[in-house]
Amino acid sequence: MKFPKTTLAVFLIIGSVCCTTLASASTTTSSSTKGSSSSAIDVEPSSCTRTSRSLIHDDDSNSSSSSSSNSDVEPPFVDAKLFKDGQVVTDIDDTPLADVYGCCEIRTTAATTNGEDDVDASCDEETTSLSPVVIGSMPQFSRDQTMQVLESAKQAWKGGMGVWTQMSLKQRIHHVQQFLKELQNSRTEIINVLMWEIGKNYKDAAQEFDRTIEFAHNVIRVISSSEEYDASWQTIGTTKAFVRRAAIGIIMCLGPYNYPLNETYATLIPALLMGNVVIMKIPTVGGLAHLLTMDAFAKTLPKGTIQFVSGGGRATMPPLMADGSIDGLAFIGGSAAADNLIKQHPHPHRLKLFLQLEAKNMGIFLKDLFVQEDKKEQTTTTLESALDEAVLGSLSYNGQRCTALKMLFVPKENAKDFTTKLVKRVESLPIGLPWQTTKDGSTYSQITPLPNHKRVSYMKSLIDDALSKGASIMNQNGGSIIGGSASTLMVPAVLYPVTSTMKVYHEEQFGPVIPIVPYDTMDEIVKYGRDSEYGQQCSIFTSDGNNANVAASLVDQFSSVFGKININSQCGRSPDTLPFSGRRSSAMGVMSVSDALREFSVPTVVAYKDKGTNGDIVQNIQKNFKLYGTSLRVL
Repeated sequence: MKFPKTTLAVFLIIGSVCCTTLASASTTTSSSTKGSSSSAIDVEPSSCTRTSRSLIHDDDSNSSSSSSSNSDVEPPFVDAKLFKDGQVVTDIDDTPLADVYGCCEIRTTAATTNGEDDVDASCDEETTSLSPVVIGSMPQFSRDQTMQVLESAKQAWKGGMGVWTQMSLKQRIHHVQQFLKELQNSRTEIINVLMWEIGKNYKDAAQEFDRTIEFAHNVIRVISSSEEYDASWQTIGTTKAFVRRAAIGIIMCLGPYNYPLNETYATLIPALLMGNVVIMKIPTVGGLAHLLTMDAFAKTLPKGTIQFVSGGGRATMPPLMADGSIDGLAFIGGSAAADNLIKQHPHPHRLKLFLQLEAKNMGIFLKDLFVQEDKKEQTTTTLESALDEAVLGSLSYNGQRCTALKMLFVPKENAKDFTTKLVKRVESLPIGLPWQTTKDGSTYSQITPLPNHKRVSYMKSLIDDALSKGASIMNQNGGSIIGGSASTLMVPAVLYPVTSTMKVYHEEQFGPVIPIVPYDTMDEIVKYGRDSEYGQQCSIFTSDGNNANVAASLVDQFSSVFGKININSQCGRSPDTLPFSGRRSSAMGVMSVSDALREFSVPTVVAYKDKGTNGDIVQNIQKNFKLYGTSLRVL
């Protein structure tokens, strides 16, 4: 049977498929994988090899999990543009451009075997590969261009007296609301670009856009209704005063590639509403979506309120920081990069920092979770739910979330059984391209291509290190690459047993690798949490068995270690109304719809002594106050 050239499946476990060049082109594995586990891949480059993961849709399959092809999806192309003096500029011949690649172009080629014309009759005569395709171009700023952006921001800030900063809050809210309305016009384009550039499936890409808009509206709701921003006089002894929150200054905003819109705007929108001027560094990966927002900004915000810088971070960011005019840094990414940026500032003591960094979130499965004879039905249900949460928490968006579960700690006597159950779930996940669905259209690909080969190489380095030190890949084809040497579509790897000698025990993988650590005593759990470099979140999974006191003890001990402790659920940032924080090298600052407003503002007190004619004088002054669009009540 031949597969149609135009059809590519969501890569599901739908039976054995035979491809002549599968080992050498369609499936690539880590060199250390061979022989490390009974479930690891062992292939010969020139042989016809069977694999349970199909690269191409099997039209003869009657499985309900077979995939639709969605093969008519065309790649987008986003033209390069600049944002100068509040206007979008497309004539940029004087600025170098870099191609931006997305995944994937689907190529089907005739197979050959060792130079022979005839193909083994037991094998298919075609092989499919996935190759990056150019989906846009990004301006590469020079140092001079970067410094021009800073000069424009300084003029807009004007020492705290610029147009945007001196507006009332009511006026700024109006402008931001108009921006959000305009941004909706680009929703379809932005979602499409998120799928192609960073491999986010359609459902998740749509949720990122919609959640970003919802977050912004929630921030506006809070700032419009909270007493904290509805300034009114209060009496303290003989003094009358009110507190208003005001802008910090020029904020440099650097967002991540994995949630380029949502996490960037979680700092950008509050910073703008509080009257700050913003310079946004467009991420090298995931940046095309920001080019699609420029028109909305140009139509709705005053000149100079927001600026964009694109290109290599090492070439553009240090000069900005070294100038000393940046007042605040909103950075979401790695701690090493954050430290390097902060060091560039000549006055780091005056630099307001908001940092959301890496994490090594623990998934802790307590002994009482596993079957007890007197409570078999209850504990079985709880365990099944915990396994579902473990897979969701570890592999949502390929594990490329700071909030992902990065380590699973399981009692040693139950670890093998736990791993077997987990592997079954991992092997059932649909793997494919972001816009593809199962045949009935109910589920989008849950494992999608990683954004670049750098991420693939890092995953392989962690896997190789673990295998060399005694771990095994427990799931079939774990760690392999589907679609040839140019592809970045990686099958998740479940590693067991993982020990403290391995890099993956200590380093954040930020990808589709699930380390399982068997433990003997709770002391091992406590030590890992206490001594770790990170402190964002943990998840504790337990039943209402005999060890509820153990869970309670962990909550008490970890309350000064992690920013969030989850009970019987995966880690996550939402809901956005709750504080999202971290300790140690995981965060500095608190993110939520209300906390972010505080992070990007400082309180200013206006006060007077309540004697003589001061009250009358203040009443006359207050008539012209640009207080956040509220009525000032004098007591």
